[in-house]
Amino acid sequence: MKYFTFLLVVIFSINSAYSQIDEDKVGAWYMYFYDYQFKDSQFGIQGDFQYRDFQILGDKEQLLLRSGFTYRPKDAGIKFTAGFANISSGTFGESDDSSNENRIYQEALFSQKIGTRFLLSHRFRYEQRFVENQDFRTRYRYNLFINIPFNNTSLSPKTYYAALYNELFINGEKSIGENRSVEIFDRNRTYFGLGYVLNENIRFQAGYMIQSTDNISKGQLQFSMHQNF
Repeated sequence: MKYFTFLLVVIFSINSAYSQIDEDKVGAWYMYFYDYQFKDSQFGIQGDFQYRDFQILGDKEQLLLRSGFTYRPKDAGIKFTAGFANISSGTFGESDDSSNENRIYQEALFSQKIGTRFLLSHRFRYEQRFVENQDFRTRYRYNLFINIPFNNTSLSPKTYYAALYNELFINGEKSIGENRSVEIFDRNRTYFGLGYVLNENIRFQAGYMIQSTDNISKGQLQFSMHQNF
């Protein structure tokens, strides 16, 4: 547990430092990810539920609910997913204003191992977005995940590991309706954290993510549970 103790000290120190500069630039994301494989089948379901807060708690930024059907071709080392997401977004501060978005998405995920400890995963995702009071939109996303076990060469039970990722978002269109527009570059997320594998089915992560757009660079604490069935 010494790795988690060190990480928590670091990320809360970052949170304090950023809060003194600009309170709205640091929040927290609480996330649960699941992946279920149907018995004796190449098909399954996966998804995630995320609560995102402008603060640690008390000022909802987003509630994201996402699930999809998966397909794993035999001996191909790749997983395909098609699914749906609903996102409810709040407004910073005391306002109760909110907006809603529905998404359909398709993605491909494959993994590779470099050396004995660098575990990489590549995820390509295409989204069709139905955002409240905007025209139909699309978005492309690429995420590179890197996990580095400390006391094993794989993510086996009782393993501590470093977790890093970088995800790039690209808008498919610039116009969003009513003479409004967005940039082709949507955002980039860079994350570093620590994880612990509890058993064959459950692991936990805690870390810090920086989300950058053309207008702002925003820090977020992230706490997540990952479960396979």
